[in-house]
Amino acid sequence: MKIGFLFPGQGSQSVGMGKDIYEEYEEARAIYNKVKELTNIDIAKISFEGPEEKLNTTKYTQLAILTNSLAILEILKKYQIKAEISAGLSLGEYSALINSGAIDIDEGIKLVQKRGEYMENLVPEGSWKMAAILGLTDEQVNEVCKKVTAGFVVPANYNCKGQVAISGEEKAINEAEVIAKEFGAKKVRILNTAGPFHTEKLIKASKALEKELNNITIHEFNTYVVKNIDGTKYKKEDNVKEILAKHIVNPVMFSKTIQTMLEEGVDTFIEIGYGKTLSGFVKRADDNNSINILNINDVKSLQETIKFVS
Repeated sequence: MKIGFLFPGQGSQSVGMGKDIYEEYEEARAIYNKVKELTNIDIAKISFEGPEEKLNTTKYTQLAILTNSLAILEILKKYQIKAEISAGLSLGEYSALINSGAIDIDEGIKLVQKRGEYMENLVPEGSWKMAAILGLTDEQVNEVCKKVTAGFVVPANYNCKGQVAISGEEKAINEAEVIAKEFGAKKVRILNTAGPFHTEKLIKASKALEKELNNITIHEFNTYVVKNIDGTKYKKEDNVKEILAKHIVNPVMFSKTIQTMLEEGVDTFIEIGYGKTLSGFVKRADDNNSINILNINDVKSLQETIKFVS
């Protein structure tokens, strides 16, 4: 069995996520307490009680999702469940980098706090949306965006075969939805995010984050991590700080990321965090139904995963 960890990104949050794991496991409570000490934010209260509007605020969303993933990781470590390779969707890449040892957990938590603040505050004025287009090829989605005349919209996340997320101005997203359906899209779904993520509109946030990145230390990787920016594994010569700064203004190549993990021989994917979005992407890539796909988002699924892998 070759295990690959997957870490979700923004949009996977839901009020109450991680609450039963927090109550059941001391290791999880320790992570939530660490985050509170480092950030002065009671992320447990926001995650478990909301309100939803507050949890969906980028500066809290990113920290909440990271904390949930790190809490679950601590429990997996207790049971000596590790992955040889991992990846995360957008924000999730930070969980993967912390898990690999490349970024110290304390520095990673504070970095994600800053990342969330910058991605919320350093955005041009306007009404911004993201939407997932289902049922078209990558090329068709690229063409849809080019045909939009109502404003700025570009492909942001190449999630999996037949699903691409677009990002831009609300009126442009609305026009893209109409055009996409004319192209034959099965569905266009508005995402639970709050900005023009993975586009050039976040250049100020990217530059601010780069300054924060310059203050941290990148350590040697203990496990492989596949990076969003091009879907390949991090190499020793890669400038991790530069890549992470560019990360938020470039599209996420997640379909290629999954393909790389499959080519590396991963036969058991474990999604660590709330929701099953990434598991769904993997299923779309598994033509032969030959791999194991597990999710950990509550005590029941955590215990089932431990039993399956052990």
